[in-house]
Amino acid sequence: MSVVTVDVVPAYDVVVAPGALHEIGSVLRSFRRVAIVSQAEIADRYADAVRSDIDADVEVFLMGDGEEAKTFATLEDLCRRFAAWGLLRGDVVVALGGGVVGDTAGFAAAAYHRGIAVLQVPTTLLAMVDAAIGGKTAVNLPEGKNLVGAFHQPIGVLADTDTLASLPEQEYRSGLGEVAKYALLGDVVEDPSGLVELLRLHTTAVLARDPAVLGDLVTRCVRIKADVIALDPEERTGIRATLNLGHTLAHALETAGGYGLTHGEAVAIGLAFAGALAGGCERVGADVVDRYQAVPASLGLPTEVPGGEDLRADALLELMRRDKKASGGLTFVLPGPHGIERVDDPPEPALRYALTSVGIGE
Repeated sequence: MSVVTVDVVPAYDVVVAPGALHEIGSVLRSFRRVAIVSQAEIADRYADAVRSDIDADVEVFLMGDGEEAKTFATLEDLCRRFAAWGLLRGDVVVALGGGVVGDTAGFAAAAYHRGIAVLQVPTTLLAMVDAAIGGKTAVNLPEGKNLVGAFHQPIGVLADTDTLASLPEQEYRSGLGEVAKYALLGDVVEDPSGLVELLRLHTTAVLARDPAVLGDLVTRCVRIKADVIALDPEERTGIRATLNLGHTLAHALETAGGYGLTHGEAVAIGLAFAGALAGGCERVGADVVDRYQAVPASLGLPTEVPGGEDLRADALLELMRRDKKASGGLTFVLPGPHGIERVDDPPEPALRYALTSVGIGE
């Protein structure tokens, strides 16, 4: 078992371990009522085991699948069912599932009674290494992804690595998109997290979901994110924005493509784009540009947009202007001589070059 503390106020622990689901009873021992938000397939697999470990009144609330379910309609439906069941301010919501469940249930907990406790119990690799940690909650609008939400830190995170064995292959690879992001966030020469070295030496084991390697992989990613969250919990100073590396294009691709790409696939393409854009802006050399393409590719992730020739570059640029980081123009998180930094309104030729490099507008 690994325990990583997220040093915010109040601090909370991320528990990474096989069988971590069974820690839920001790985490929730002081609560009267527990509302488990999940999806049908996940609930069928895990809800009974979770319920049996909780000594409280428990109810399961199902929501739809996919990014299409992250809507105001789902938020309203959950909150109305919470109210009908009698959930009160001193009770707790458990988000049991992947990033869609975590984002939506977390936002419902943030809004219901102006904020009640939420425990994140991620069951996908993407949620374990990223979405469940840090308190970002949101729903989507037709105009863009995650445009309405709130910061609402959980009381804890239980990442049971046993749940990764049953993930569909595409969902597992989607999580590797965020892993690739964490590998590229640091200095690959110094590599204080050891993540780059782990991926280099154990690529086959990572792709095969070796349990021992997975626990180490998740823990290293969690530590990187926890360190950043502690410095900038609500993205006020710009430090936390570095975690959006690759995400500006990724969110635009998800919106434009009706979420045909998984989030991690879109992030992988966004990483290749970020490297090319940084190169086009002469912020980095060819070796870094190549690395931003090679790391996601080594994990079996796409670095070009399928059918990208059918996407309009202008439409994607307009979607990127609506990104949460933007301040009236285009804003990206890019590598450079001083590390990962926010870059506003890069030159048009560099943008066009970077879009072309990932197969858009050819």
